[in-house]
Amino acid sequence: MTQPNMETFVSLCKRRGFVFQSSEIYGGLGGFWDYGPLGVELKNNIKRNWWRSMVQLRDDVVGIETSIIMNPRVWEASGHIATFADPMSDCKDCKRRWRTDDIAINDKGERHCPECGGELTGARMFNLMFKTFVGPVEDEASVVYLRPETAQGMFVNFENVLTTTRRKLPFGIAQIGRSFRNEITPGNFIFRDREFEQMEMEYFVMPGTDEEWHDRWIEDRFNWWLALGVRNQNLRIREHTKEELSHYSKRTVDIEYDFPFAGFAEIEGIANRTDFDLKKHAEFAGRTLQYFDEATGQQVVPYVIEPAMGIDRCFLTLLIDSYAEEEVRGEKRTVLRLHHDLAPIKVAVLPLSRNEQLVPPARRVWDLLRPHFMTQYDDAQSIGRRYRRQDEIGTPYGVTIDFETLEDDAVTIRDRDSMEQSRVPIANLVPVLREKLDPSLPA
Repeated sequence: MTQPNMETFVSLCKRRGFVFQSSEIYGGLGGFWDYGPLGVELKNNIKRNWWRSMVQLRDDVVGIETSIIMNPRVWEASGHIATFADPMSDCKDCKRRWRTDDIAINDKGERHCPECGGELTGARMFNLMFKTFVGPVEDEASVVYLRPETAQGMFVNFENVLTTTRRKLPFGIAQIGRSFRNEITPGNFIFRDREFEQMEMEYFVMPGTDEEWHDRWIEDRFNWWLALGVRNQNLRIREHTKEELSHYSKRTVDIEYDFPFAGFAEIEGIANRTDFDLKKHAEFAGRTLQYFDEATGQQVVPYVIEPAMGIDRCFLTLLIDSYAEEEVRGEKRTVLRLHHDLAPIKVAVLPLSRNEQLVPPARRVWDLLRPHFMTQYDDAQSIGRRYRRQDEIGTPYGVTIDFETLEDDAVTIRDRDSMEQSRVPIANLVPVLREKLDPSLPA
């Protein structure tokens, strides 16, 4: 399957209601996006799938939801206030601002403005956290930050979760939530945003077992992407070099995807954070954040393995990887071969025409299906065009109500991928579709 160019892809996302530029009627705002009717369904399906695999199907991970704004001491302890910064340069001619390390060095060892070729200022460090104030007075005592990651909320609740759940090592805490980074140069559509959602899990293990658990989680997370249908040849695992490791990391591995606009780039990171975070928060808070090991009778500070990913970048990966253009009977067909679990609309209800005889049975079928599946009723234009519309948004199955339905009380199910059709009695429609969409579910 051929990956789309970004112009084609962005156009599809807007035209079909996946992603809109935030506050577009006012010219938009760089790095901020709105998710339309189909986009929000896909995002919710991604989150549900991740949560099911990370929390629901495991007996060693629990969930949590923490606040976006936290005591600023959290960010002092984590190192974000001191070190969470990128180098920034300004163009002296066009005044554009750039992240310095994103600008290529020419054969003379110089960097010039990617926009106009002008001379750049020297690099200066720019902290990526959004700053705001709590309370009526805007002074230094009331400064707080929008969180740049969800991880710290899990570390500062380590003791609360340990006490209330009585967990034994190893165990994990998972969270899905919004984060904010004041990126210097957001871009490539939703690839790099200033407001985004993360899915992160902190897995606490006994020191000495961390390397084994790290390897296990790398394998598990890579297999999650494959299970969602992402093609193996578009994925790779990349080790961080010593020079690029974060200050807290003993070892970090990225799962990367081969994007049409950037080549291989990170879609998920799996880091061995050692005991850095718990020790730092214990030091800054004046608390003991330890685990009592009954086997040895000792208090230990667990090591942490962290799989972390952005939903928006995952969303982009899954849409691009599922995109295909085909020729069918001399016409171009665009189709999103999304995994059934992720497809925003599972079933389209398609009366053959708007003939008044077909409307009552079509509405009856729609009423029957809505409690079980996310559905869409579409009766505009020819049936062929409606099939193409549903293919383009990734709907796995279309249910057509035709004049034969008036005689046999049956409908035609059309498969998105094979385009094959089969006749099914309306009485059997729900169990048949459930079996097609997820054979693991009970009929």
